[in-house]
Amino acid sequence: MRIGIDLGGTKIEAIALDKDHRELARTRVSTPRHDYEATLDAIVELVAGIERETGQCGTVGVGIPGTISPATGLVKNANSTWLNSRALRDDLSARLDRPVRFANDANCFTLSEATDGAAAGVHIAFGVIIGTGTGGGITLDGRVLVGHNAIGGEWGHNALPWPRPGEWPGAPCYCGRSGCIETFLSGPGLARDYQAATGEVLEPAEIVRRAGDGDADATAALARYEDRMARALASIINVLDPDVIVLGGGMSNTERLYANVPRLWDPFIFSDRVDTRLVRALHGDSSGVRGAAWLWEGD
Repeated sequence: MRIGIDLGGTKIEAIALDKDHRELARTRVSTPRHDYEATLDAIVELVAGIERETGQCGTVGVGIPGTISPATGLVKNANSTWLNSRALRDDLSARLDRPVRFANDANCFTLSEATDGAAAGVHIAFGVIIGTGTGGGITLDGRVLVGHNAIGGEWGHNALPWPRPGEWPGAPCYCGRSGCIETFLSGPGLARDYQAATGEVLEPAEIVRRAGDGDADATAALARYEDRMARALASIINVLDPDVIVLGGGMSNTERLYANVPRLWDPFIFSDRVDTRLVRALHGDSSGVRGAAWLWEGD
């Protein structure tokens, strides 16, 4: 049995898969934000609950909103900032009394979709998580490209390309810079843009709903969002030239993105024709946790 943990900014989800990738159990809890020890406790209890339910002991893979530094062994680059500079791999392995494998959550997401999801069978896939943050992962022939510094796919902390008037220098980012793609394309980024334009504070899902009802301010906010996503993804296509780009995370449920963004990205891509497909994740919110379980695939 393989257990996957998706450690997100708002929820922690656990899943158990058998050797044929069939789901045996699944559960989730709210993330204890800004509390490292409570986060460890929550993961340990999720694993224990899964093992009680299934009557089996499993391997454990964890997707995190950052990565384990090859240099220090500590968490780096996590937008769940209470994890940064912590020995999460060692601490959790000790608590669970077994080895634990870790990967960036976007890498887990992309691995899942490249294995039997929306990017199955393609040569190059770029996976995007647009939710609390903005993450990315790359697979080549179904294998994750982690990179020498363990930051493969981290497009969210590049500057938004080809900035338009009013977009530069942009909002400050938790990484210490400003104008990062994450500050525009995350759910909070959309909410911040809408508030700046209207003075009204709304959740991203409500902005999308109002746009669907024809509200002019919400429609304008989504149009700005789509234009920014098109430019940001065009820069990825120019470098990586993927077969498919798969969207996940809360903002990926915005149906109009899949028609509008590819229509808008063409002028920024250095090619006479663009055949890259933009698609929704086949496994939806389950992709990240499934990919975490598959970190032990083949063992």
